[in-house]
Amino acid sequence: MSRAWAFLCLVAALAFAGSPWLAPGFNGFAPDQFPVPQENPPVQPAGYAFAIWGLIYAWLILGTGFGLLRRMDDVDWAPMRPPLFLSLAVGAVWLPVAQVSPVAATVLIWIMLGAALVSLFRVGDTDRWLQQAPVAIYAGWLTAASCVAVGLLLGGYGVLPATPAALVALLLAVAIAVTVQYRLHRAPEYGITVIWALVAVIVANAAPFNAAVEGLALLGILAILGLRGTDTE
Repeated sequence: MSRAWAFLCLVAALAFAGSPWLAPGFNGFAPDQFPVPQENPPVQPAGYAFAIWGLIYAWLILGTGFGLLRRMDDVDWAPMRPPLFLSLAVGAVWLPVAQVSPVAATVLIWIMLGAALVSLFRVGDTDRWLQQAPVAIYAGWLTAASCVAVGLLLGGYGVLPATPAALVALLLAVAIAVTVQYRLHRAPEYGITVIWALVAVIVANAAPFNAAVEGLALLGILAILGLRGTDTE
């Protein structure tokens, strides 16, 4: 089964990286996909931040490919593969679903996050930059993205005004990130990726200036950085 999971993870990573071809031109949820149109919502990071997907796709393919070719039967790699496969397999269909239903897409991205975090906690001690690092940045970005989706739903369905919805989403993202980073005591790539997203939220809220969102995002960054001393390499 170890060989099968190694193969399946690579196939899933390739399918995940190829999924943008199934949804050409997708740049996030459209404002009119919600009953309350979400025009420039404060929860949304600046557009440049989404370029990290290219790094995530490439690193996951590199890592799973190395795992298949060089660590197929390695017991240190085996535990992290089933949940990683689940997350990537769901991710391969996420973009087409997101074009149709933000609610369904939000459910799927939380499944992706949960499976990715299980995989991250199961990664072994060998081949850090090819086993741990790609899963860490993937899980870190999913932490931010899944919470952004919640914020968009809260605002888009009129549950909360835009700024309170953003604050709830940011609190959730920071709470997850701090908990995960503290319990891991390793994989600083995870926290760094969440910080990347929080910095992009600060940039997006600079004009017009949103003090509440910017302040909370900054506090989140400081909280994650404060845990760096508990990490081990």
